[in-house]
Amino acid sequence: MNIASAQSALVPTSNSALGLGFTGNLGNLDAYISAVNRLPMLSQEEEVSLAKRLRDENDLAAAQQMVLSHLRLVVSIARGYLGYGLPHADLIQEGNIGLMKAVKRFDPEQGVRLVSYAMHWIKAEIHEYILKNWRLVKVATTKAQRKLFFNLRSHKQGLDAMTPSQIDALAKQLDVKREEVIEMETRLSGHDIALESSSDDEDDKFAPIAYLASDNQEPTRVIESKQVMRLQSEGLEDALSKLDDRSRRIVEARWLANDDGSGATLHTLADEFGVSAERIRQIETAALKKMKGTLAQYM
Repeated sequence: MNIASAQSALVPTSNSALGLGFTGNLGNLDAYISAVNRLPMLSQEEEVSLAKRLRDENDLAAAQQMVLSHLRLVVSIARGYLGYGLPHADLIQEGNIGLMKAVKRFDPEQGVRLVSYAMHWIKAEIHEYILKNWRLVKVATTKAQRKLFFNLRSHKQGLDAMTPSQIDALAKQLDVKREEVIEMETRLSGHDIALESSSDDEDDKFAPIAYLASDNQEPTRVIESKQVMRLQSEGLEDALSKLDDRSRRIVEARWLANDDGSGATLHTLADEFGVSAERIRQIETAALKKMKGTLAQYM
């Protein structure tokens, strides 16, 4: 995700009106972080006033100012999730979505600062993004598994495996089975393998993708392909042979004359046989019905 393009949705049409001097047209992540760190923080009185304007008047400019003043919080929280191998910019963008949800739901009458309220929403959005994109942990779907997933990294010391005592302590702390801790640690210790080689070296040509079977060789695909070929050759010829000459001529002229399906019209065939177009349609319908019955044995 591009922080600059995503950020443009947060920025008011007129930044000068807010006195923030933030445009959102940032070329890279470092520039973005530098810019948000220069944005002024809101006092509690300003925050309450803006929140009331948003709640009572649906003032989007107030919402934008609240979001902008807390972007540095998102950057700080997102930095804590860099260990999952996902781009910092993507983590920040997901956190920004959580921040906007928090601003929308913030109640100025509760006496709680937005920074405290927003942390939950920012982390929740980042957690959801990590679980959706970190392919090794697709099983982390329950609340307990999610809690285990996000706590395990902080308890691991470097890349070394956890000791039995550490496993038992974490399982007890999070109220999960020690087997679940072991399984999740194994997944976290794994890594993705590229299907295709990124090198032109001949020794690297034997990437995993080279060993994957082609769908075209899958048994059911082979059988289906043979059935289609048989239907197109033997079946069609057999079905046509069971029609009288006029019916066969009408079907061939209407459906088999051209590859693009643009066959003769009913009126053209009506002139050829000296009957009405409606009569040609009736003959065609009866012929196709008869052919369908013949073709059924080839399916």
